[in-house]
Amino acid sequence: MGIASSDVLLRVNTMKTRLVGRTLALAITGSLIFAACGSDDSGGSSGLAGNIRIDGSSTVTPLMALAAEDFQAENSGVKVTVGTSGTGGGFEKFCNGETDVSMASRAIKDSEKEACAAKGIETLEFVVANDGLSVVVHPDNDWAKCLTVAHLNKMWAPGSTLSNWNQVDPSFPDQKLTLFGAGSDSGTFDYFTDAINGEEGATRTDYNPSEDDNITVSGVNGDKGALGYFGLSYLLENSTKVKGVEVDGGDGCVAPSTETVQSGAYKPLSRPLFIYTKAEAAARDEVKAFFEYYFENQDALTSEALFVPLTAEQLETATEELDAIESA
Repeated sequence: MGIASSDVLLRVNTMKTRLVGRTLALAITGSLIFAACGSDDSGGSSGLAGNIRIDGSSTVTPLMALAAEDFQAENSGVKVTVGTSGTGGGFEKFCNGETDVSMASRAIKDSEKEACAAKGIETLEFVVANDGLSVVVHPDNDWAKCLTVAHLNKMWAPGSTLSNWNQVDPSFPDQKLTLFGAGSDSGTFDYFTDAINGEEGATRTDYNPSEDDNITVSGVNGDKGALGYFGLSYLLENSTKVKGVEVDGGDGCVAPSTETVQSGAYKPLSRPLFIYTKAEAAARDEVKAFFEYYFENQDALTSEALFVPLTAEQLETATEELDAIESA
């Protein structure tokens, strides 16, 4: 499958505990507020003080939540709030002046830029990570070594009634097709449906949805005719339970890996992830320090939060853009 062991993103139990805890907090409260114990208005040991309000994409939330927690451990005078309103909802809050930073699993739309400009808000864009979705099948599946986007669209398109692999492609065997995938509240759901079906949220509904990718792992592992999708790290972590499928996005079959996601060769299921900030906010010492902390530690943060790190070129661009921001 072309997936080298060097691609494995380590996910030890302590990391699982931290990320699961954040996910549960989001489900209960809809936001994460990180306030270091013993903080005070003096800014703690770093001397920094203030509030940073972040909201937006549920896909990017675990990464920013992790960065916020670790940043506050070193800067006890800064309070970082991370909320989840989705990419579009996040931009609405951002352009209404309710937040300092907006997380996005896609680039900002022209209409959103115009809405911000109408409120006098100048937006600054940073790529913070890369993301890739893996299509997976049962380990004993020896026929679906490579699937085209057309194959996947046949399976997942709204109104699709395909229930057997031989309906997907006549060369495939007479084997019942069972589908597992992300729930509709997931950013992964939005991304996959847009990339495969051409419209965010457009999908058949008679599949097994879950917000927990481990349930998809178990489902695919327990059914020879099953197919599912989730982030690259879950495939690498569960390579004995599920098997990754190469995807042909028009230029031949490509296996999912850190390298193919970073290069964009694994298409259409690889993409950059973004955060946006206001020029005015970025000039504040605590906001700029948070960004500097993130990009200095992005390799470790993205790996722990189960994302694909920035390429050297992406990191250089982000650093140059950050250096160009003048403090208030």
